[in-house]
Amino acid sequence: MTEKITSVSSMPKKVTKTTSRSKSEQAAVRELVKAARARGEDLTGPDGLLKSITATVLETALEEELTEHLGHAKHQVPTAESGNIRNGTRPKTVLTDAAGEVTIAVPRDRAGTFEPVIVKKRQRRLTDVDAVAISLFAKGLTTGEISA
Repeated sequence: MTEKITSVSSMPKKVTKTTSRSKSEQAAVRELVKAARARGEDLTGPDGLLKSITATVLETALEEELTEHLGHAKHQVPTAESGNIRNGTRPKTVLTDAAGEVTIAVPRDRAGTFEPVIVKKRQRRLTDVDAVAISLFAKGLTTGEISA
């Protein structure tokens, strides 16, 4: 019994990575930039659009992390017997590569057992968060998708 192998190559196929943005993503970013310019805001700088987008994405992701930790959404009765609930927020200033210092509100729980992942406790410097924040915000992802 003989078999004929016709398409075997020792060279791996070339893999290309596309970096183009989707049309909806480009449109969302375009609208954000237009709205910021209409309000007279800078895109970068101390009070720029990049800084506010970074803060919004980080705070949303932290809220979703806390919701997952507690097992119930904000303003809902706890389902677990522990009775652990949200207990406000605390301000935290983190240093990012592109946006500089960003002040965010980190949520906390009453029992003090919440360990954030995206901005860990005692972490002050964030690397590569700016690119992730902009791409997630521009894609219009839900808060659950951003958290993941």
